[in-house]
Amino acid sequence: MTDQTAAIDASRRTEASSTVLQIAVLAGLAATGTLATNILLPSLPQMAASLKVTSAAVTSAITIFLAVFAVGQLAVGPISDRYGRRWPVLIGFGVFFAGSVWCALATDLTSLLIGRVIQAAGACATSVLSRAIARDMFSGAALARAMALIMIAMAAAPGFSPLLGGALDHTFGWRSEFVLVAAFAALGAIAYGAVFGETHHATRIPLDPLAIAKSYSGLIADRRFVVPAATVSLIMGGLFSMFSAAPRILIEAMHLTPIQLGLFFAGTVLIVFAAGMLATRLAPRYGLDRSIRGGLIAAATGSIAMLLVALYSPTLLSYLGALSVFLLGMGIVNPLGTAQALSPFGDKAGAASALVGFWQMMTAAIGVWLAATISHEALFALSMVLTGFSFAAVGLYTLRAKAGNAA
Repeated sequence: MTDQTAAIDASRRTEASSTVLQIAVLAGLAATGTLATNILLPSLPQMAASLKVTSAAVTSAITIFLAVFAVGQLAVGPISDRYGRRWPVLIGFGVFFAGSVWCALATDLTSLLIGRVIQAAGACATSVLSRAIARDMFSGAALARAMALIMIAMAAAPGFSPLLGGALDHTFGWRSEFVLVAAFAALGAIAYGAVFGETHHATRIPLDPLAIAKSYSGLIADRRFVVPAATVSLIMGGLFSMFSAAPRILIEAMHLTPIQLGLFFAGTVLIVFAAGMLATRLAPRYGLDRSIRGGLIAAATGSIAMLLVALYSPTLLSYLGALSVFLLGMGIVNPLGTAQALSPFGDKAGAASALVGFWQMMTAAIGVWLAATISHEALFALSMVLTGFSFAAVGLYTLRAKAGNAA
């Protein structure tokens, strides 16, 4: 009996270790796109000078990446539902690697943009399929925990990568940043190939335009998907708006140095990490609905505080305090809302994950644009975006709860 118990304990430890490794690899997949974008932020002026274009022109390398990244997910999801996850992920890493090398060798802006398109075409596969693979393997509270850890990786990449990018640029030049992300892709492909086999064992959905359109329209018409997915997208749109506005607020208005800005981005990761860990404890105890509502209330409270800061107390300490409350709510809503959106759709998790990713990136693009155009006062513009998006998310999720009670 003792030997049998010891064998069971050993088996459980091995299984737990394997699960941790799998989630770590999925987190790497999810971080690929944000790493490739935010690592460049400190180097945009140097890239512009090297390529003999303006700083405004070189920012198109960010814009075109996000656009291809968003739209590409809509194609990758159905492809993975038809042919499985393994080969699309490996091909995605290969395409991303090729695009990174192309960018590192670029001698003019046109060549750089071509490389960024190739990069984004590969990154969209790894990012969207990290969520689909998590849905293949986990359900319920386990899926929520997996999504929380994946979300932390997605936050860590934009949080730490500007600091890393600045150090690489200072030491080796901006091209070294593309060398790093190429190496990251190679290691990610090796790790994925070693850890995962094919995870999609549900019924394969035919790959034709009518079937794809039917799959997406079915998801959009299903309240179980559209409400949590749109809620998460609004909150994530606020996060990306914060990242885009941070240099204008902290460097131009509050006179922080670029290194201090990098430390600020890194500090946001700690808050998101704590929120993700909190989310994994809240969901089993209070359920997804109550936990998500609590996160939304926190995000809305932080947004209102940010608006008050912009109007009455625009200091660094008050800004950080308001932002911390918003990030706490975002870190709870994102993984739990994503898990809630994907859970009922195991047979088409690829398409569901793709649509979530598409909405997130498009909402992020809208939020970034609004934060740059609403007002010349960056802090006020950001506070308006955060408040509008947060309250829209609260209202949308409240309608879901009312509809559920009516049913």
